[in-house]
Amino acid sequence: MNLSNIDLNLLVYFSVLLREGNVTKAAEHLGLSQPAMSNGLRRLRKVFNDPLLVRTSNGMMPTDKAKELQPLVQNVLSQIELFVQPTIEFDPTNSRRLFRVMASDYAETTLLPRVRSRMAVEAPDTALDILTPSDVTFQDIELGNVDLVMNRFDQLPQSLHLSVLWKDDFSCVMRQDNPLREGFNFDKYLKANHVWVNKTGMGVATGVNPDDVQKLGWVDIALDELGKRRNISVYTRHYISAIQLTQQQDLVATVATRSTHLVDHFDNLAIIPAPFEIPSIELHMVWSPLLHHNIAHKWFRNVIREVAQEIQAEEAAG
Repeated sequence: MNLSNIDLNLLVYFSVLLREGNVTKAAEHLGLSQPAMSNGLRRLRKVFNDPLLVRTSNGMMPTDKAKELQPLVQNVLSQIELFVQPTIEFDPTNSRRLFRVMASDYAETTLLPRVRSRMAVEAPDTALDILTPSDVTFQDIELGNVDLVMNRFDQLPQSLHLSVLWKDDFSCVMRQDNPLREGFNFDKYLKANHVWVNKTGMGVATGVNPDDVQKLGWVDIALDELGKRRNISVYTRHYISAIQLTQQQDLVATVATRSTHLVDHFDNLAIIPAPFEIPSIELHMVWSPLLHHNIAHKWFRNVIREVAQEIQAEEAAG
């Protein structure tokens, strides 16, 4: 292969083609005509001596060779972005940048308020645009359409960067006068009526199937391993809604412990450790390799990490 004959734009074409899986959509994204995009695909096939995308009953699908190349090409593009990036320093005090973040309800309530308070001091003219998991796809992250996402992920595309912000355990929230509160134990937990609160992963939710334990999440998987199930009366995706429901009725919400700071607003609620073992969860921060070396983005990631560390240090100090 003669590298002098390779147009670096082809690597951009390759990246977008694999994400879109469609020549027309890739052309629209890059602002090219469809014939120009088709010609780019032909040139890519010649360079890599592989069809890269093949037509199937499910549309255009990447070949094994294309799947192997994708993270390598993303890394090359990330390095090129670093080389051509201006060398000027990022000045947060004068920046008017909008940082777009996809956050789970848990991350939005436990971490982002403190992040925004820090930004108000260090970068007062910046702004936050907070999206939900239903608003964003992995493709959006890879393309840098969002600055980063904060959620829990079991699987991610290899091209993305990931940082663990913290681990958290679980607690139960209920009314102070809930008849089950006194001597609350596993048997009483199983007798209670529960609020289910969860929304992990990405994409539009299609509703809960109470019989699909694996998709109900951490609490119900832990119960299933003990051969037990809880009585769920309400399913919600919002922590504040779950906590409000426990205030109004004799319901129990089992939530990640750091979210229980919301209980401070309700004098009649109690926080009790979960009466059985539930594996800890991790809060992840994930971002595109295309933004990895961006100086403003690096500042933003550092702010989030430092705030997460401050919260944990405060908890440890009691």
